[in-house]
Amino acid sequence: MKKMIIMLCITCIGITSCKQKAEQTETVNPFFSEYNTPFQVPPFEQIKPEHYIPAFEKGMLEHKKEVDAIINSNEVATFDNTIAALDKAGELLGKVSFVFYSIIGANTNEELDSIQMVIAPVLAAHGDDIRLNPKYFERIKAVYDNREQFNLTAEQLFILENQYKGLVRNGAELNAEKKEELKAINQKLSTLAVQFDQNVLSETNSFKMVIDNEADLAGLPESVRAAGADDAKSAGMEGKWVFTTQRPSMYPFLQYSEKRDLREKLYMAYTNRANHDDDKDNKAIVAQIMKLRVERANLLGYKTHAHLTLEPRMAGTPDRAIALLDQLWNAALPIAKSEAKQMQEVIDKEGDNFKLASWDWWYYAEKIRMAKYNLDENEVRPYFKLENVRDGAFWVANQLYGITFTPIENIPLPHPDAQAFEVKEADGSHLSVLYMDFYPRESKGGGAWCGSYRDHHLLDGKEIKPIVTVVCNLTKPAGDTPSLLSMDDVSTLFHEFGHALDGMFAKTTYNSNYIAWDFVELPSQIMEHWVTEPEVLKQYAKHYQTGEIIPEALVKKMEAASKFNQGFVNVEIIAASLLDLAYHTIDKPVDIDVAKFEKDYLNSIGLIPEIESRYRTTYFGHIIGGYDAGYYSYTWAAVLDNDAYEAFTENGIFDKTTADKFRKCILEKNGIENAMEMYVNFRGREPKIEPLLKNRGLN
Repeated sequence: MKKMIIMLCITCIGITSCKQKAEQTETVNPFFSEYNTPFQVPPFEQIKPEHYIPAFEKGMLEHKKEVDAIINSNEVATFDNTIAALDKAGELLGKVSFVFYSIIGANTNEELDSIQMVIAPVLAAHGDDIRLNPKYFERIKAVYDNREQFNLTAEQLFILENQYKGLVRNGAELNAEKKEELKAINQKLSTLAVQFDQNVLSETNSFKMVIDNEADLAGLPESVRAAGADDAKSAGMEGKWVFTTQRPSMYPFLQYSEKRDLREKLYMAYTNRANHDDDKDNKAIVAQIMKLRVERANLLGYKTHAHLTLEPRMAGTPDRAIALLDQLWNAALPIAKSEAKQMQEVIDKEGDNFKLASWDWWYYAEKIRMAKYNLDENEVRPYFKLENVRDGAFWVANQLYGITFTPIENIPLPHPDAQAFEVKEADGSHLSVLYMDFYPRESKGGGAWCGSYRDHHLLDGKEIKPIVTVVCNLTKPAGDTPSLLSMDDVSTLFHEFGHALDGMFAKTTYNSNYIAWDFVELPSQIMEHWVTEPEVLKQYAKHYQTGEIIPEALVKKMEAASKFNQGFVNVEIIAASLLDLAYHTIDKPVDIDVAKFEKDYLNSIGLIPEIESRYRTTYFGHIIGGYDAGYYSYTWAAVLDNDAYEAFTENGIFDKTTADKFRKCILEKNGIENAMEMYVNFRGREPKIEPLLKNRGLN
């Protein structure tokens, strides 16, 4: 089947299928008709792998035809007949792309992987053929040059300026020969990115640490043992225990296991994914990607890839991003060294003759937290039942914005694990559909993210409401025990829910938006601040067996320990952010030894051996798939979210005026207004770093 799909792609893309096959496909292909479903969500159960290629093929043909008609028009170019018309073009292509790329991340299989490998360079070529067409650029330039004549709205002007400058930045003014070079680079990069992601997922799925001796479970709480037994049963190994490099499985093991050799085995498997010099190894792929990105940046007139990508962001230049990271690195590293020293003292005191290593950190951090604060994270988990945490996030949104969440029955789901909710405004009017998909599985990528199956826009004057999806990899139910979350898991759920609010509240008129990537995490990260507010905890932190609200004494212990281990937390993320920028500030297209580059760079900044970068290069998916030269964005946005949350604490964490202002100035305008202008309109001034330093214990 896999081979057949590939051959179908090769023979069909860019040409028309035989008439009979096309007619048969159109009668059954769900993408070729209006969705006859509640809220017009995709009919997931009807969509089969064989539907994607014909839909992509037809979508590209229609898109090209529509674009050609616009750019070859004899009418004088205006915003409406050019920018708005181009924005509306490609409806079918957008329709299939929304579904395909959402499903690829959350529920892939070999057939879909094969389709993605073939379709990625074809879509890259399709986009380049349009954007690098001289007539396309000339028509948009004509609108841009005459923009003062059109009485444009602020949103229209912002879109026009970003579209024009983006085209210039990405090669529209290159000569024909250099445009062909650029197209070739973009197609290669698209294929390499798919290979990288598929290798990481394959490596994550392939490793299972099987335990068949109960003595090797020493130290593990019953909930962790039960989860391991469930994973073993699912893998056909009933009576044993299985632990994987999925974080909900790995972190509790590292935190509690008394078996140091097994902690090492599991953690080394995690940190060496796609790093085994075999057909799933990503080092050569990363080296090619970095070389091609430098070639492209130089071709486009930029010193480095980072200079190219950061130009339209808040930071503007890599130097400004690095300056912020260096400031926090210099504050956090001494704290991390102190934490490591304390752990070594515990090891020595217990009479163990070894030096603290990276796979020991979680275990000894838990011991020290218990000794200092009498706080065992396993004591907290029973109060964080997944469904209660989810409803707690809903409650916070209701208190802030008045919106409500109602489960939807009998609606197509992207996966049987997924849940669907109708989100309504305070007046009862429909706002959005929200999907939530919480549990890990082999068909799902790692981490957590928020995406969409449809974005907000206006179509012929009619408001099209969004369909948003939140995808996580949280702890699964085990036996009779429901999904009980760690504090990190709770923050993750609130974080992704913040992204969902950003998508649901959008008031974009067009499909086009231009979000500054170092601003994008503000809506998500600010939601994390409500997680541990006592007023909020009383709503969702209820014991899963008794319904008891989390005791005040336990909350006080959590508050006391809130800055614990912050040296580690800050150092691991800043190390990854600096490593990302180190790769992307290479200014010549050279062949790099990825393993040596990573090791030498992290040593040069003084990363201590007891802490690994949050991501090592071979599975650092962020910098391959959208956060390239952008992982610093989490830290940049942390300055914003900590400062912005002070506006709530100053006026009351559920103050309606402040919430309405945040919604109108930030969430509704994200992507259609300058990021700093949005922030100043909300806060009344530019952000300050002091709240971040205070909240992270770095001041």
